[in-house]
Amino acid sequence: MTEISAQQTPAPSPTPPDPHPGGDAHAGIAHSGANSSAPQSLSTEQSAAATDAAASRAARRALLVACGAAFVAFLDLSVVNIAFPAITRDFPGAAPTALTWVVSGYAVAFAALLTPAGQLADALGRGRVFLAALAGFALTSLLCAVAPGAEWLIAGRFLQGATAAFLIPAGLGLVLSVTPPARIGVAMAAWTAAGGFAATIGPAIGGALVEWFGWRSVFVINLPIAALLIMLGLRLAAGAERPGAGLPDPVGTVATALGIGAVVAAVTEGQRWGWGDWRTLVCGLGGLALLAVALWRSRRHPRPAIAVGLWRSHRYALVNATSFVFGATMFAWLLAGPLWLDRVWQYSVLESAGAMTFGAIASMVTAVLAGRAPDAWQRWLGVLGALMFAAATLFMSTDTWNTTPALWSAWLPAGLLGGGGIGIIVTVLGTTAAKSLPPQRFAAGVGMNLTSRQSGGALGVAILAAVFAAHPTDGLTAFHTLFAICAAIAVAAAVLAAVPARAEENL
Repeated sequence: MTEISAQQTPAPSPTPPDPHPGGDAHAGIAHSGANSSAPQSLSTEQSAAATDAAASRAARRALLVACGAAFVAFLDLSVVNIAFPAITRDFPGAAPTALTWVVSGYAVAFAALLTPAGQLADALGRGRVFLAALAGFALTSLLCAVAPGAEWLIAGRFLQGATAAFLIPAGLGLVLSVTPPARIGVAMAAWTAAGGFAATIGPAIGGALVEWFGWRSVFVINLPIAALLIMLGLRLAAGAERPGAGLPDPVGTVATALGIGAVVAAVTEGQRWGWGDWRTLVCGLGGLALLAVALWRSRRHPRPAIAVGLWRSHRYALVNATSFVFGATMFAWLLAGPLWLDRVWQYSVLESAGAMTFGAIASMVTAVLAGRAPDAWQRWLGVLGALMFAAATLFMSTDTWNTTPALWSAWLPAGLLGGGGIGIIVTVLGTTAAKSLPPQRFAAGVGMNLTSRQSGGALGVAILAAVFAAHPTDGLTAFHTLFAICAAIAVAAAVLAAVPARAEENL
């Protein structure tokens, strides 16, 4: 109608005849139509591009912050091992058996709270839980750094492990919630590389810090890192998805934390206490009873403390079983490596630090490569990673490994093979677990998966202690026996990794 009226309306004053009547009107209307639709189309495209760019920036920021948190949390699992002799010298009045809780207290609290922490992060909001945990981690690190006595240091380590347990599932859950499904493998690879590098390089970093600045520096270093991560994470928490569910069952949550903590304490300390000692029995049996109560309540409560429904996924259950088994051999190896360098080859702290970097770098490289591999390869990559680790530890159980230092001919190939295997299988397990979870259960599922690995790690440390107790005067035989056991456990993990998952059920 606009076009017709433009042609028929007479001009208000005489004008020369237009050789192309209505041409300007047609052109103007056509141009106007183009201008009215083109800006709308362009505006929609620009808006979509801006939204995608903002989402991409948020995902990168979340990954950076979560990787930093994973680095400090897993670093503190191993960094204190090297500092322990210096700590015992500073507190001569403390009983040596009590001081061992400086090392194991963190691990026990960390393992105990991973599952409840994941549930609470999903319920309260991953962003706010993550920031609160970061602040708590900084404060407890400060407490450890200024501890005036052994009791304060032990309490600080328990609290530090507790806050770290909230950091990990909340941070990784935050990453998964803002990462496109196609990029989850890459994100998990980066996160695994950060955590794996920290766990592997922890003794080296601890050794250097103790050598140059004293044992308190291993805790001071956490403060600037935590402060930086808090600043980076403030915007993430502000834009994070708000919780949609109420708090999980409080009775079940407490029973879960105490149960896992008690069982891990029994396994970790059983060799020192004695397997028939009342403390071992009370912790072990009491912990199992508490876990039974937590599971019983979780099957009946509308908001369970343990997300038992996730175990309906055959793939997720397989991943957790494999994580438990591989965690046992991995943690035993990570602890035995620095011990070998110190006791057998008589390396200095700084020499050990340099030697440990081989496996750490290999782990980072293979983690990134595994994260970029197609989904169809993941199962067999997990098998490959476990078998690489088995080959490394089997090599370390041979007579090639003796009292003569052989950094290039023995340590380097074993470190590259073992560290590379860890990077592959841990990335594959983490990625597979994440892709098995519904978005609303990311933090809970991650927490349960990491609990499996940490519980396996406690078993691995107990195996190490039992092997060395069985060979008190023959350290070389003890190491060779331990490495052979590690190889056998890694083969078992490879078998589990090879099992195909059944069709998924709705979780």
